[in-house]
Amino acid sequence: MSTTGIKEVARRAGVSIGTVSNVLNRPELVATSTRQRVLDAIAELGYVRNDSARQLRAGQSRQIALVVLDVTNPFFTDVVRGAEAAAEEHGVMVVVCNSDEDAGREQRHLELLEEQRVRGVLITPVGESPGSRLEQLMQRGTPVVLVDRGTSRHSRCSVAVDDVLGGRLAGEHLVAQGHRHIAFVGGPVSIAQIHDRHAGIAGAVAGKAELAVVPTPNLTVASGRTAATRIASTPPESRPTAVFCANDLLALGVLQEMTQRGIRVPRDVAIVGYDDIEFAAAAAVPLSSVRQPREQLGRTAAALLLEEIEDDGRHEHRHVVFQPELIVRESSGRPRGRRAAGRRGR
Repeated sequence: MSTTGIKEVARRAGVSIGTVSNVLNRPELVATSTRQRVLDAIAELGYVRNDSARQLRAGQSRQIALVVLDVTNPFFTDVVRGAEAAAEEHGVMVVVCNSDEDAGREQRHLELLEEQRVRGVLITPVGESPGSRLEQLMQRGTPVVLVDRGTSRHSRCSVAVDDVLGGRLAGEHLVAQGHRHIAFVGGPVSIAQIHDRHAGIAGAVAGKAELAVVPTPNLTVASGRTAATRIASTPPESRPTAVFCANDLLALGVLQEMTQRGIRVPRDVAIVGYDDIEFAAAAAVPLSSVRQPREQLGRTAAALLLEEIEDDGRHEHRHVVFQPELIVRESSGRPRGRRAAGRRGR
């Protein structure tokens, strides 16, 4: 890496440091011959402009941050893609941070991002509380937009999907397929999306089917397999005939474990996931899933953040809510035989 600085460039070109600075930042102020001498010196010395240092001195940068819950989840990959598309149109770069569903890690990311003077933060927070690091960041003037998370507060923008509706769509579908004993797999419930998806299916099946809750520590394939092991250990006559998972990674884990144990999907147990990631349709048994407009979430959130950054106080906070869509595939077909209606009958 070159250690050549602006002083060396000025010395080689025989000009002042201020003249070199003008060539880099306001070239129209410098005579053509002098400007060319400076450019020649830059080329000869291999000088690389330290743009980040210049931006920090000016108190701003050309970076925004996106803090996600799990960078390995394909849902967030698509959200990032949408945010980058919007940011690129404004000449801004997106820095992606992974909280890994850990509130402490999220706080450390926010501290470092503030030190780096990012222009704004897009975030799917692990949780929120008064006086949190996120609140402090906003109070000190850094714009924040919540991604895949609604808010009742008027001090920030948010972009979300109606997760209560998404849970309801899954529940209504499974009840319509004849299921009377359903399991909800997901957690931790401190994540608002998980809470809302559970609330949606609970409301949809109330009075029509039993709903068991199988909590998970996170939203990974491994946790889905563990949850499936717990469900599979239930005696067949009382085992749920359908499972609604809080995201597709959990659903894929449930599908893998059930298949390995010889429990047939959907004949013995139907499965519905959430997000409709690319792998859902490509699963061994194509997975029914509640679809979210993933890239549109990221693009819209970034557009709102950039609008707030550029509007000099005239920006009005908005809360954008998208509607989910149930995509029905082979994994949630109608149950067969005696267990179709369960113990309640139909």
